[in-house]
This record gives sequence, structure tokens and C-alpha cells, in this order.
Amino acid sequence: MESRQLFDQEEKDKLLFSNIKVDPSISSFIRSRFEISLSSENYSDLIKKIKQENIQMEEFKVEYLILDGDATGYKKRLEKIRDVGYSIEGESNYYSPTITYAICHYKKVWYFGILIKKNTDWLKHKKKPYSFSNSISIDIAKTLVSVASKGDKSSQLLDACCGVGTVMLEACFSGFKIDGCDINWKATKHTRLNLAHYNYTSNVYRSDIKDLSQKYDAAIIDLPYNLYAYSDDLIISNIIESTAKLTNRIVIVSVSDITNFISDIGFSISDFCNVGKSGKSKFARKIWVCNF
Repeated sequence: MESRQLFDQEEKDKLLFSNIKVDPSISSFIRSRFEISLSSENYSDLIKKIKQENIQMEEFKVEYLILDGDATGYKKRLEKIRDVGYSIEGESNYYSPTITYAICHYKKVWYFGILIKKNTDWLKHKKKPYSFSNSISIDIAKTLVSVASKGDKSSQLLDACCGVGTVMLEACFSGFKIDGCDINWKATKHTRLNLAHYNYTSNVYRSDIKDLSQKYDAAIIDLPYNLYAYSDDLIISNIIESTAKLTNRIVIVSVSDITNFISDIGFSISDFCNVGKSGKSKFARKIWVCNF
């Protein structure tokens, strides 16, 4: 789902080619972005092209990307890293480079470019001070943000049932603007404390979603599921209808099938998937991407 929403296509061989630039740090599944600048079916020609670029860079690093179908051995990979390194003027820095270049071989073509890796510091959120036993995982929370925003960091997002702020933490870390709302005072208190723990700043409203009036580019709703907050069909319908007045794009998470609620409001479902929770508890969720 994330691949479809970010790139309008699904990956193959664990990679995809796209002109859409996405920060890999917004995703728990994207490992890196390789910005291709040169290519050739002939390896020697590629090295010549790199030299012709007259690249001058201090504190750089060169890596070899191993992609599916590439059987190049370790020693050969090191040789090619050195070939590229000697084609760039400047001092290399293996441990703290200012820029990382990469070379790879895929389907008989050699590629050279800049490698942007994801920042994995968001994993610290696993130790957030407050959590519910059945909160969505930080991986899924991160995905909900990237799907709702389609990777656009200028988007103003809303977490309509923020709980303890799991989704908000991932949005804040990735540089998205997000507000949170929850009718439960304890939930909003814990959300604020979790945000403050990581020095994130965001608006958190202790309010019924129907009382909000600000418009948003997209909203995320992780519907209550009768564990820490009471829920019934009327409450679910009111939450979705009230959120629909604030935005034309909603990503909805639920443990039960709410397709009828979505259709009754007039939203169209553009994407859907099922997500299971690992561990002893089998707590599966359904996710809908809805547009008005």
C-alpha cells in the first residue's frame, strides 16, 4: 500500500525506479534512495563518465549496492568501490561522510549516483514513556503518516483519535506538521507527555472531533476498539463524518469492516490492506485510504 500511495506503483525485486523523490526516513520499509546520475551497460565506460564529471568532494564515501540478481563477489565489489573513489577528487571519509556515492549493477546496466540512507533514530519511539498494549506498532504508524501525506511534507495532517500519540511521534520525527485530537483526557495527557519526552512540538486537542473547525490536507483515524475507549456504530459513524468535514483524504484503521460507513458518507476507497500484529496477541487491523 505504501508503495502504491507514494509512487503510484509497486516495487519489484525489492526496488523501483521513479522520478518521485521521497525522503526514505519517512518510511519503515524504504531503506534508501539512490539518485542515479550516470549509467552504462559497459563498466569501463561508466568509470570514464565519472572521471569526465570532474567531481571534487571532500569527506565522501563510496558504497556498492547489492541488488537482486547481482552475483559480483566481495573482492570485485571492493575493486569497483576503489575505481569510483579514485575517479573523484578529494579525501574520503568512511565513518562520517558528508556525501555517499554508490555504484550498482542491475539487469546488465551499471549505475552511479548519490545514496541517501534512512535515519533510523525513530526506533527510539519503541521506548516511549506511555503506551497501550494494543497500540499500533511504530512501523505501521510511520506507514500511516507516509500514506496519508503521500510523502508531501508540506501537508497539514490530523490524527483524529490520537490515543497516546504513536502516529504523532512518527509524523513529528519525519518533519510533518500534525495536530492530534482525542476526547479522552488521559489519552491527550499521555500524548503530550510522549511528545515532550522527545522534544516534539505539536497541537493536541482534548476535544470531540466534531468541535474542530480547522481544515487539513489529510487525516488519520485509528478507530477506538473497546479496550481503552468505548465504541459503537454510532460513535464510529460520528467520528468518520466529523473528520470528513475537515479534509478530503482520510486513512482509516479499524479492527472490523466499516466499508459501509465509508460508503454512506460519500468517500471512495482508493486503497485497502490488512495488517496483522506479531506476537502472542493476534490483533489484526484493516486500513482504508479514502478520498472525497
